[in-house]
Formats: sequence, structure tokens, C-alpha cells
Amino acid sequence: MPNKLNDDRRHKFKKMRYRVTNWPQYDAALVRRGDLTVWLTEEAVTAWHSPRRTGRGGQRIYSDLAIETGLALRVVLRLALRQTEGALRSIAGLLGAVIKVPDHTTFSRRSAHLTILPQTVKRDEPIHLLIDSTGLKIYGEGEWLDQKHGVRARRRWRELHIAVDADTHEVRACELTPDDVGDVTAVPDLLDQVKDPVAAVIADGAYDGQPVYDDVAANHPGAAIIIPPRSTAVAGQNENPTQRDRHLEAIAKHGRRGWQQQSGYGRRSLVETAMFRYKTIIGRRLHARTRSNQQTEAKIACNVLNRMASLGMPVSVRVK
Repeated sequence: MPNKLNDDRRHKFKKMRYRVTNWPQYDAALVRRGDLTVWLTEEAVTAWHSPRRTGRGGQRIYSDLAIETGLALRVVLRLALRQTEGALRSIAGLLGAVIKVPDHTTFSRRSAHLTILPQTVKRDEPIHLLIDSTGLKIYGEGEWLDQKHGVRARRRWRELHIAVDADTHEVRACELTPDDVGDVTAVPDLLDQVKDPVAAVIADGAYDGQPVYDDVAANHPGAAIIIPPRSTAVAGQNENPTQRDRHLEAIAKHGRRGWQQQSGYGRRSLVETAMFRYKTIIGRRLHARTRSNQQTEAKIACNVLNRMASLGMPVSVRVK
């Protein structure tokens, strides 16, 4: 089995145990995630209808905020577009809000050109950015149909690239690409979305390469880059050693495990936790069928996770 390969060379770690120290506050935050007023706020109702245009052209009824609010509610409740329309109508009636509700075709049409900005809290201190990617299934024939006809079609998915703040667990940047786009290629787009100062960029060995070091230096000069070099990597011949060269020297001196402890590479596990949180709360597949709508869906889903994180996150300590 794959998990038994190189078993004699693996480090043996005892299973760590943690205890949540703020359970009452975190329990209340989990309850608030289901509160409809968290997702359909008074600000959204006030700016629900689009301002009237003074020039020539068609007049939009709904603002971008209204479309984004409806799509966010769809992600939270895991509804189809028609059920989202019905849910919004009933919520508007219960709240007594005098608003028109977009139909499902309007949601689908407007989401293709909707600009979604990350909903994060601006921080003054530099952030530690954790980068990783995962695959999300998309609409297709399905494995059952392939087995029925005896033909194994190529599995199709989208690649979700995210950058997470290690301290707040917020998704600071996200990008959805086809499955043939490599991890390194998506790094510039992620870094362009982060406007706050960055203290360090942490990623796994798939991002080891000079292009990533160049992109980080261009967008965030002075940021530390903590990426484990490949086992076949060799130091450069330059007089001034680069960050990658210093990583190789530390690994040769202290071993990879010692380098991980000294460099803080262990914090990278937090981005894997964010991936698990996405697939547990949002789901493992995309519901939209076109690529533009899928990109909008993924960005709205990341904003939903950020809203949930702002309500409260667990504070855990290791139990020795």
C-alpha cells in the first residue's frame, strides 16, 4: 500500500492531543453561523436595488451586493438556484423587507461577471501567508455512468489555490484554475490579491523553484520564504547565499526535521486545515457549470469561511 512505502525511513510521531480552552465562546459562534441575519444584513437590504442610471442603456434592478448576498446564502444552505430564489422570497417576507428577489436565471447570468473581493480584516502587522491547493469536482457524467457503459472517462476537476493568514485563519486570496495549471503558475495571482505587508510565505515542496522566489520578492520584498527544497537540490555557486541556499545548509546541518522546527514550517498544516474546513462546510464539488460562474462560487465560498471565522474560532492548547 502507498502509506507503507518507505515506512522504515519515516519519522515516528506520537499522536498529539489538544484541548479547546474557549469552548463556550466557540460554541456560541457555531450557533451564530446559522443565523440568517449574519448573511442577510441590514446593509445588504439597504443597498439591494441598483441605483438608477442617468445615461442610455438598460437599467439593472439588483445591485451586485444583492446578487452576492443571494449566492452566499446559497453556499451556506447548500441550495440550488431555484431553491435559493424561494428561500430569499420567504426570508424577505418573514423579515418584512420590501425588496424584489432575483430569479434563478438572473443569479446565473449576473454571477458570470460579478467581481468578488476578499472579505478580510486589514492588519497593521505583517502576516504569515500559507499557500496550498486542492481539487474540486465539477459537473460531469459521473463515475456511475462511466461504469454503466464500461468506459472510463477522464476525471475532470478544478484546482482551488488559496493563501491563508496563519494567525486569523482567514483566506486572504483564492484562485480557481483548470486542472492543468500548476501550483507555481498560480502564485503571482495569489500574491497580487494580498495588499497587506507579508512577513513570510510558507508552502510545501511543490512550490520549490526560482519563479516562486522571484514572485515573492517582486510583490513583497523582504518576506521570508519557507519552502522545503527537493531532495536532489544543490546550493548555488554565488558568493551571496540565497534563502534557498540557507535552507539547504540548515537541512545538511540539522536534518529536515530540525530545519522544520527552526524555520516554523510546521505552521503550513494550518492551510491543510483550511482545505478540510472548505470541503467539510462548503463541499467537495462545484455546483456551477461554467468556468466563470465556478470562479465566482469559489470566491464567495472563501468569503463565507472568512465570515464564519470572524464569528469565533477555537483556541486549543496541546495536552502533554
